[in-house]
Amino acid sequence: MQRKDFIVSFGKIALLVPLVSSCKKILNEPVLGSYQANNFFTSDQNAVLAINAAYPPLTFTDPSSNAIWVLCDVASDDAIKGGLPGDQADFELVDEWNINPSNSAVEAVWKRFYDGVFKCNVVLDGLSASNNNISDSTKNSCIGQAKFLRAYYYFVLTNCYGDIPLHLHVGTPEQLQVPATPRAQIFAQVEKDCQDAAGVLPLSWGTTDLGRATKGAALALLAKAYLFQQNWDLAAQAAQSVDALNVYSLLPNFDNNFKAAYKNNPEAIFSVWQVSGASPFQGNNLNQWFAPRSINGYGFFYPTQSLVDNFESSPSGVADPRLDYTVARKGKPYFDVPFDPSWTTTGYLSKKDCQPLSEIPMNIKGDGNLNYEAIRYSDILLVEAEALNEQGKSAEALIPLNKVRKRARESYLNDPSLPEFGTVPPGLLPDITITDQNQLRDAIRRERRSELALEFHRFFDVIRYGKAYAMNAMKDVPNFNYDNDQFFPIPQSERDTNKKLGLH
Repeated sequence: MQRKDFIVSFGKIALLVPLVSSCKKILNEPVLGSYQANNFFTSDQNAVLAINAAYPPLTFTDPSSNAIWVLCDVASDDAIKGGLPGDQADFELVDEWNINPSNSAVEAVWKRFYDGVFKCNVVLDGLSASNNNISDSTKNSCIGQAKFLRAYYYFVLTNCYGDIPLHLHVGTPEQLQVPATPRAQIFAQVEKDCQDAAGVLPLSWGTTDLGRATKGAALALLAKAYLFQQNWDLAAQAAQSVDALNVYSLLPNFDNNFKAAYKNNPEAIFSVWQVSGASPFQGNNLNQWFAPRSINGYGFFYPTQSLVDNFESSPSGVADPRLDYTVARKGKPYFDVPFDPSWTTTGYLSKKDCQPLSEIPMNIKGDGNLNYEAIRYSDILLVEAEALNEQGKSAEALIPLNKVRKRARESYLNDPSLPEFGTVPPGLLPDITITDQNQLRDAIRRERRSELALEFHRFFDVIRYGKAYAMNAMKDVPNFNYDNDQFFPIPQSERDTNKKLGLH
């Protein structure tokens, strides 16, 4: 990626803007100076710098401060914390559902994503209608990106914490003292921001701007927001509008979604861009956190037997190829080294955020260059399938569902590394034909779990499917109670500073 990322510190009075490059050939630029906040948005260049600063909170340069993988997968039935006993103890407490407001994972996601909201609000306040210093094209572009990013941050925050403070402008500490806004209003703002963003963002960007939000990303997030509110008709419409853009398609080989060589691909609707060898650091550190300790990893994030059992097999026992693309297990290689069952207590390791040593050797293990695929086209096809089925349009729902299944099974036609390459094993992942709404609902949910496994979506899905589903999925977690645990507690830091929450 050649987009010029930078770090901005916004104080009450001034902006300090060190300009750096995310190119592999690093440009170390000096701090440009100190600016009054209301005097910063005076040029197109400064506006672009400001929107660039709104992206880094999404990255995994430090997986302890972006602990969304903990709240969305370790908290679910798909993974456990792993690692050494006592290492990242608060993450283990999330795993056990023994969570208090001071839990470091709960604190980390809140701070990280509200920092993203803040940086988006800086852009939106600075590019008000009265600002005539910025060209219309740059202003619209930056506003569109800021609104999409703010929508994404709030989408995650409200799904993690429920009713939360809604901040739409940069405020003083006194102005930030607000009660929690009902979740329905947070979603309404997410919808508005997505609609506004879709109206001004381009379908795609040039090679110097890869990783920026697009019109398709805004429409895809809009579809997900509708789905999470069970607004089935609008969810289906928004998902279909993504399809109608004619810029997205499923990769022939599922596994290529998680290879650095395919970072810019037609299935990636919104990617969190990571770069190796950059200064300041912009590598994907999940590559080290999730790798086994024997190759300089930290050994976190073990998939569960429950997740492995979710993947289908053919009548002769050939596994859904997504299983071994997603999970490392006994008898199969871990990229370019043999798998050792002693690496993990569950028998499995995650693969989607990891790279082979041939790409990222042990001495730079924490500096991966795999993107995090925040929204993939297959996700939106499954949104469409679910929304159509919930409207009683089960026959129509089969079309997007079976597109996802067809691609999965036909990885055997497109991946020479598979032992059965060249032919689809008989009976593997056949098209679904059932149109009974309840049975099809179960099939779509199972498909979504396999397709998006270990991509940090599972806990949100478990909760939104309702109490009966959640209690069954989480039956092996004795402390989990759906009535009390649909959301994580608002962090203690927010309770201490925002007295209008009325929490202690």
